[in-house]
Amino acid sequence: MENERRSEVGARALRKNIRVSATKIRRILNRIRGCSYGEALVLPEFMPYKKCSLVSQLILSAAANANANFGLNKSDLFISEARVETSTYLRRFRPRAQGRGCPIKKPVCKVTIKSNFNEVGNIER
Repeated sequence: MENERRSEVGARALRKNIRVSATKIRRILNRIRGCSYGEALVLPEFMPYKKCSLVSQLILSAAANANANFGLNKSDLFISEARVETSTYLRRFRPRAQGRGCPIKKPVCKVTIKSNFNEVGNIER
């Protein structure tokens, strides 16, 4: 009974208002979804993208939440869900000809990472 309850236990980490487009974060998250905690920490370090450090921080935060809130061992965790959603745009204006202003939309997104206690690779990529 306790094992069934323990398999449903999980923690999440959420970060809002990240100044990067959702597609750039999604290519990182697609690689770590379904991986174990150790593998999910190592993968972003060797990717050639700037925002990999942000994803690594979120993985560490989700594992720390699982350890602090539920008392789970970090080595038994895996990434069950990694999701990115588009948010509002950061709006700026650029001066153009004849006194006009042209809008610039800078994308903003939010990232959610959930870690669960279960066998590694239970979730299909």
